[in-house]
Amino acid sequence: MRYGIALDLGTSGFRCQAVDLDTGETVATAITERHPIPGMNVIDHVNFAMKAGEDVANGLMIETINNLFAEFGIDLSCVEKIGVCGNPFQLSLFQNIEIRDLAYAGKNMLKDLGVVSPPRNGDIVSAESLGLKGMPKAEVIIPPAVRHEIGADAIAMMMETDILDVKEPCIVVDYGTNAEMALVVNGKIYSGSAAAGPALEGQQIQRGMLAAPGALSEIEITDDGWKCYVLDDTLAPVEGDVIDPLTGKVIAEGPMHGKAVGITGTGVIAALANGMRAGIIVPPKINTPTGTLILQDGIEITSNDVDEAGKAIGALRAGFLTLMDAAGLWVDDVRTAYMSGASGLYVDARKAMDVGMVTPGAKKIIQFGNTSIGLARKIVHGQVDLDSLREFAKQLRADHVMFATSDVFKNLYSVEYSVWCTGMPMSMYNDMLDMYSLKHIPDVISSADTEVTRLAKRDLPDTEKCKVRMIKSGMILSGVVERCIGCKKCVKECPEKALTILPEGVSKYKAQIESDRCAGTACRRCERICPEKVLRTLDLKL
Repeated sequence: MRYGIALDLGTSGFRCQAVDLDTGETVATAITERHPIPGMNVIDHVNFAMKAGEDVANGLMIETINNLFAEFGIDLSCVEKIGVCGNPFQLSLFQNIEIRDLAYAGKNMLKDLGVVSPPRNGDIVSAESLGLKGMPKAEVIIPPAVRHEIGADAIAMMMETDILDVKEPCIVVDYGTNAEMALVVNGKIYSGSAAAGPALEGQQIQRGMLAAPGALSEIEITDDGWKCYVLDDTLAPVEGDVIDPLTGKVIAEGPMHGKAVGITGTGVIAALANGMRAGIIVPPKINTPTGTLILQDGIEITSNDVDEAGKAIGALRAGFLTLMDAAGLWVDDVRTAYMSGASGLYVDARKAMDVGMVTPGAKKIIQFGNTSIGLARKIVHGQVDLDSLREFAKQLRADHVMFATSDVFKNLYSVEYSVWCTGMPMSMYNDMLDMYSLKHIPDVISSADTEVTRLAKRDLPDTEKCKVRMIKSGMILSGVVERCIGCKKCVKECPEKALTILPEGVSKYKAQIESDRCAGTACRRCERICPEKVLRTLDLKL
């Protein structure tokens, strides 16, 4: 028996599949609940690596990947190839190579620090050299990067769709934490990456989770109430309860009654779109007696969830409008939109368009599954080689738009932030565009006449044939906190319930953090509330 493994190193979590190299069949699928490194985005992950140590960050990733592979239940000594896909941040942490060049954009800063950027032009290395256990014959194929925030996942997004063959202008977006996107105009590719954050993947949401069994993934308005849909063991959405969102009262039980444990980003978008359509949600407020939407099995959407989702949607819309501006186009010129990634597949495309996740001029929307795992599988099966990936990456380097330094993006995002987070009515959107000498978008955005095609039923292929195994990805980071008084205010303050304070000997206390649950350097609420100012989460070790 000969095996290959396709591995997707996402910012919000890892997904992998074992395949039989002789038959091409998928034999096992395993995913993590979250990313093992503290934080909710790549900047958090890189900050953690630089301050806690790159070896610590790499160790968290490698240990998690080894645990994932162990879930396959196959003879790992028979694994011959591992195809990996991810953005440059994740692949660099995985390889344990220089990452400071990803953290600092200024060349002078890098020169002063003596930082030399590694080539990131793709590589083939042994699994053992990376610390992957039990696979002495396996080689790991790592695709090239395009720019410092655009990598193999963006290459996958374009190679796995047919966007390069489309004659009219079209746009593709990977609906994830980094929101890689590309606008194709007459064969010319304009690429960019918007730091949308993890809300669209169900994180930084009170009851949020990645797409996994038990996740509430869709909500429909019916004559009787709001019908919820919950993912089953094959990641297929199955009818749940019909509920009254104002009270949470169950109007009718469905087959998945009692089985919802959280909500995906797609479920959040569905709740947001339905709430705005019904007039219950006027961002960022929820106008119900409790100030929340109450869904199946007591899962609530809070005003903070609306705020987080809105910021993510705002980054997306600011991103694709910035690409259009760079190409000399606007929304009426781009009529075809491709949606990739788990969120791009499972979300109701029309609801996504209604809230601003899809370009408002779209007349055709095509939804794909996980293009990153798709590319990793092709690498494993030898259907695409490293040289062809390198050539494709060269095409993308010419017309990359850096949103971080773009005044157009900055101005557009300020408009989006005003709508989602300050209560500015959408009717003032175009007035603010006038301030920045930008063209208007339609006053009313409607998906009613938009054609939608979904090309996959599930985010991961073949999961109907083998149960998806999900593991907890985090490790325990711990250490004695000198001068800690044991008040545990930090424990109560932690929004993710990731922190524990335990007695350690006489008059000393030890802090323990679940690495995958910790929100990282973007949070630090535990450190700020410490009355003695002695807690330093980055000092904790494996």
